[in-house]
Amino acid sequence: MPYVGIDAARARRRRENLFPLTWHAAWVLGAGAGTAWLSARGGLEGGSEAAALAVTTAAAGIGALLTSLGAVGRVVSIAVWGLAAALACQMTGGPQGPLAAWCLMPLAAAASFRARNLLALGAAASMAAVGVSTLSAVLLPLPGPTPGLTPLLGSLALGSTALGLASALIGLQVRGRRDDRRRNDGEQALRDLLEGQPQQLLMLHPSGRVIDAHGPALAGLSGEELAGRNLTDLAAPEGKLALDEALRAAAGGGPATALFAPMDDPDGWLEARIVPIDRRRLAAALRDARADRALEKARDSAEQQNAGKSRFLANMSHELRTPLNAIMGFSDIMRQRLFGPMGDRYGEYAELIHESGSHLLELINDVLDMSKIEAERFELALESFDAREAVSAVLRLMRGQADRAGVNLRGALPAEPLEAEADRRALKQIALNLISNALKFTPKTGSVTVTLTRVGEVLELVVADTGIGIAPADLARLGRPFEQAGDAEARAKGSGLGLSLVRAFASLHGGDMSIRSVLGEGTTVTVRMPVLEPAVSAANAR
Repeated sequence: MPYVGIDAARARRRRENLFPLTWHAAWVLGAGAGTAWLSARGGLEGGSEAAALAVTTAAAGIGALLTSLGAVGRVVSIAVWGLAAALACQMTGGPQGPLAAWCLMPLAAAASFRARNLLALGAAASMAAVGVSTLSAVLLPLPGPTPGLTPLLGSLALGSTALGLASALIGLQVRGRRDDRRRNDGEQALRDLLEGQPQQLLMLHPSGRVIDAHGPALAGLSGEELAGRNLTDLAAPEGKLALDEALRAAAGGGPATALFAPMDDPDGWLEARIVPIDRRRLAAALRDARADRALEKARDSAEQQNAGKSRFLANMSHELRTPLNAIMGFSDIMRQRLFGPMGDRYGEYAELIHESGSHLLELINDVLDMSKIEAERFELALESFDAREAVSAVLRLMRGQADRAGVNLRGALPAEPLEAEADRRALKQIALNLISNALKFTPKTGSVTVTLTRVGEVLELVVADTGIGIAPADLARLGRPFEQAGDAEARAKGSGLGLSLVRAFASLHGGDMSIRSVLGEGTTVTVRMPVLEPAVSAANAR
């Protein structure tokens, strides 16, 4: 891509050099033709006239060569023309000689370059040529022209000067018109771009007065209608303060943003971004922020609804647990036959009622805990205790379930105490959910290993199983509420809250949870929480 820009610049320079090169070449051909014509008439027997024609022809050739050298070459070319004009004039009698008109050739050469900034230099070179010729005529004996050649040389000088100057000035005018047209086209394209873009762009005085405006009439006023008014006039009364503060901040040198309802549309919403241009001007961009406002309202509404749901479930703890505890209590009495014998079938029903109630209570407890966490109403009951004891209690509780499932449950706990400052119930819940998940998804004869270690002041709990594993597509979703992995049969084994609670409890303690799994080989879940008290060395203990 950079080469495209370079090639375009080179092509533009070639086009700019074409006219002056052609003009100088035409001068060389014209001067050569004039010299040949005079020679054919036998009028160039004297050497001074021939030398004068040769000098101007050489100046035209040198100018053609210097054309491609850019600005420096053009300046040198004008200087060469001035010197050649002065010499030719002196060789033919000075300012009163037949070639005096050629003193205007530096100006014509400057015009041939079609650059207005060179005209002054060309005029100065022409005046210098006239001055040098005049001074030479006063101080030096100059050769006079051949009497018979004076009319011919005068006609040649006047004609060539008139043609050269006229063609150069016409070229300069054409170039100027083309530049003006290109500039006007560029200004019109910029104006169309400003009017066609979706924002309303304003130039402001630091006081907020609109100097100029472009773009659609977002506030009900076009650019012409806005000119001279204050930006705060666009806002409803409650939005004027925000605009005033944004204007003061931008006038102080920094960018500022204000959101406000327009005066003519209380249900609308506009965003004004204001930046300083200089000490006397600010630039502002008005954007229709109605869609953003609607999205923000929808998000706020969804968050309020979600928070209301979480608060509702958190407040329903007593109402949900009380009847369920009664169901479990009475079914347990029936299951243990405390008031006498009962038929085997009724005993089986009582066992199913108690088992279902236990499962439902676990689910309700999980839902309530997650609701409290989402509602930010869950408070950790921090206490100092040995983390090994909490995990050991869970291992003892889950031993029976592991035996019934035919899974080998092993615990690898350190010999020294792990004094933690944490919520004992939350730590037990973490261990219980991880071990329960591992047992559910580990087939018979498999194994589940629970490791508890210290890493500095971080408590690290690792539960690894040799179960069915988790697919990579499911792994990214786990840990969010109600997300489950596996097929329908595997999903029926849980609520999808276990891992999300583990992650939430770990986060409340300032820790995190990570999962590594290989489908068909097993899963390892690691929980790290910075809750351990600094270890006391044996020397310090003594």
